[in-house]
Amino acid sequence: MLKQLTAIIEREGNGYVSLCPQLDIASQGDTIQEARENLREALELFFEAASPSEIQERLHQEVYITQLEIAVG
Repeated sequence: MLKQLTAIIEREGNGYVSLCPQLDIASQGDTIQEARENLREALELFFEAASPSEIQERLHQEVYITQLEIAVG
């Protein structure tokens, strides 16, 4: 079964941090592609090891990502 999840990747120092907000699972890598693949691996390992109840507890069904415009200063 395939499941689509969100990956947010952000530059941090000399590398990149990747986050799946639906499950609060993160990883990292030296490049965007490496951070993405490492997150994919972390998610696959989670689904292999977690019980169905743990998956249900952690899985956020609705996650919205948007931008906000705010006044600064």
